[in-house]
Amino acid sequence: MDTPLHITSEIGTLKTVLLHRPGAELENLTPDYLKELLFDDIPYLAKAQEEHDVFAQVLRDHGVEVLYLEQLAAESLAEAEVREKFVDEMLAASKQGDARIATTLKRYLLDMETGDMVRKVMAGVRKSEVTVDFSGTRQLHELLSNSYPFYLDPMPNLYFTRDPSAAIGRGLTINRMHWPARRRESLFMEYIITYHPRFKEHDIPVWYDRDNKFSMEGGDELVLSGEVMAIGISERTTAEAIERMAAKLFAGSDFKKILAIEIPKSHAFMHLDTVFTMIDHNKFTIHPAIQDGGGNLSVFVLTPGNTPGEVAITHQTNITEVLQSALGKERIDLIPCGGDDAIASAREQWNDGSNTLAIAPGVVVTYDRNYVSNQLLREHGLEVIEVPGSELGRGRGGPRCMSMPLIREDI
Repeated sequence: MDTPLHITSEIGTLKTVLLHRPGAELENLTPDYLKELLFDDIPYLAKAQEEHDVFAQVLRDHGVEVLYLEQLAAESLAEAEVREKFVDEMLAASKQGDARIATTLKRYLLDMETGDMVRKVMAGVRKSEVTVDFSGTRQLHELLSNSYPFYLDPMPNLYFTRDPSAAIGRGLTINRMHWPARRRESLFMEYIITYHPRFKEHDIPVWYDRDNKFSMEGGDELVLSGEVMAIGISERTTAEAIERMAAKLFAGSDFKKILAIEIPKSHAFMHLDTVFTMIDHNKFTIHPAIQDGGGNLSVFVLTPGNTPGEVAITHQTNITEVLQSALGKERIDLIPCGGDDAIASAREQWNDGSNTLAIAPGVVVTYDRNYVSNQLLREHGLEVIEVPGSELGRGRGGPRCMSMPLIREDI
């Protein structure tokens, strides 16, 4: 397959995936800044790396080519002028507006070997690491006491590679992230597809880019077939972003329908894939709490309009009927996270029991801790491959969150 991106389903046999092994960025988490950096707890790095290595090896053992974000990023910055441009853009995206600090940071980063520089940008730069010359005229903000420890914030969410960008068909979205703590992450993929030898000659279409006003994140983007997508209208993906992306996707690809699924806007249900994932031709995990008392779920069906750039929209509430129609299936099997037990359902959804990664039709990778959901999947005919996630899960993401599929076989 002579293409660096090819995703026409959630379940086709996975051939190539992008991961990020957790690094020093997790050791720059402290209790005072967890909320701003979107964490509930501080993972133990050594254990998180062990768990991530098991996850990556499971994928390799099933024939998947595993690529790593920091390596691709470093290989994309081989040219000195590209490296300097990247640092300038990263500092600007970090809102490091003080000229003296920015100049010092730029020199500090560019003096490093490229791989070390990429890792340092990911990990963050502490104030104790660099000396800024504040001699001469001082600005008011420099004179104030400021205990904040970083000149450049860490990026602890990077191991959730699903969110900053998402492959769709032969193109991708390079996303504007909702929270400022994650906005810089998508800059890595922008440089990778522009400058990396594996991608730069392929004229890859970008269905949505990070300069857009409205936020979109990859955890809300599910490719159900070569013609149908599901996208969550969530805390982190806006209706405006979905409609803009839909117009471009319909005009430049084979996709003909987008199911925009409204989910509660909360930290627990941050993305569609935390409450709903596709795991086989007609099987899906679902967290019952996203449906109303009658089992209904608000779904807006987007299709190409009558004129170029126009998007037609209809509203439906029966998710089973919507999926049957969109996928041409007589039967849709919605498997509830945690089964019928309200306590197990809430606990295992919080621990990403619905956040499954399909590596082939009916073959899924899950966290071992979600034993109720895992057993239920097996009873529905799924092959379940369990990986440890006690530390990785502290970042509120599971196997699907931790992976950006680049190539899958067609189904």
